Amino acid sequence: MSTVSKPPPASRWFHEFGRAPRILGLDVARGLAILGMAGAHIGETEAFDPFDLSTWTDLVHGRSSILFAVLAGVSIALMTGRSVLPDPERMPSLRLQLIGRGAVIFLIGLALEMLNTPIAVILTLYGLLYVAVIPFLRWQPWKLLIAAGILALAAPALLALLAALTLNPTGAGVSLVLYGSYPITAWLAFVFAGMALGRLRVEKVETAAITLGAGVGLMVVGYGLGLVGGVTRLGSGSGSAIFGGEPAAGWSTYSEALAAADPGGAVVRAIFAVEPHSGGTAEILGSGGFALSVIALCVLLSGPLRAVLLPLGALGSMPLSAYSVHVVSVALVAGPGGFFSSNAFWLATAVALLLATTLWSILFGRGPLERLVGWVASRMAAVPPGRPVITGRRVDS
Repeated sequence: MSTVSKPPPASRWFHEFGRAPRILGLDVARGLAILGMAGAHIGETEAFDPFDLSTWTDLVHGRSSILFAVLAGVSIALMTGRSVLPDPERMPSLRLQLIGRGAVIFLIGLALEMLNTPIAVILTLYGLLYVAVIPFLRWQPWKLLIAAGILALAAPALLALLAALTLNPTGAGVSLVLYGSYPITAWLAFVFAGMALGRLRVEKVETAAITLGAGVGLMVVGYGLGLVGGVTRLGSGSGSAIFGGEPAAGWSTYSEALAAADPGGAVVRAIFAVEPHSGGTAEILGSGGFALSVIALCVLLSGPLRAVLLPLGALGSMPLSAYSVHVVSVALVAGPGGFFSSNAFWLATAVALLLATTLWSILFGRGPLERLVGWVASRMAAVPPGRPVITGRRVDS
């Protein structure tokens, strides 16, 4: 009797990687987000001009990290039931899993910040977002979209007004979640949008097509709002740039300091701010729409262009590992507290990450930090010995 030998690992990986239930288009989009963030950190770009292709690399600023955040929301939806809301019986386990994931990601982010590069490491906030979404895991997609819309439209103006009235408060917590490069209100909007997209079966062609149309529409509204407002280079590199004013020495000088803070102007700037990391409504809508459009295109193209996109998919299948390697490489090359920009190094980083992650995926599967995060999450949610396991209805995962 003849036997059919198994294909070697590389050809088997080529045939199987990215097949259902995994969604290759999402991995490709994550890969683009990682390469884009690397370019935002070390690339040399010119101001974007739609009629000059050489300036299109400027699009990586701000938009890459927003794409990463929207994809985080999609991942959370997929790991908690996909299109089926999780049963109440599963919630204790899911909460512990997300807390475990968030804690490890947060610690990885802290470790990368300790390398003392000028990179605004996103992983600390990323870890917090995994915990912040726990109360919303059983929300229907329409509720998530409404919440995202409210945060996008109202939160920037309210935060700007609050900052002006309190004369720009400072502190570790305020800087981390409200007025830093990644204000949690804006980034929750991105995660909520991603969760809704994940619940709506993002892998379907119909969903991707609708998402593409919605993304383009949001870009027109958001970037159009920025053009109408006439805000140029506002908040580039720091979300706190939309808030102004000087600290007061007490109640005796509060009125003068408040006038200098210009609450009305701060609110207007917060609405029309469109530049990277400004945290303005225009940026949230425009760049959020950009992220949705990229995800939709990746899903639509991952079928016909699967063979070409596999390396990007491999990179996107281990985003934590790839992002961390990139930050460490910058620290090693620049030295403690040093920094540099180089398109040649950006290109070398991209090629090295694509080759390394493809090879790792072929030989070992999941990325090393992804394995660590998954292990901690499973340990957090493990049922103690002797305790009965509660099961709910079957969930599509």
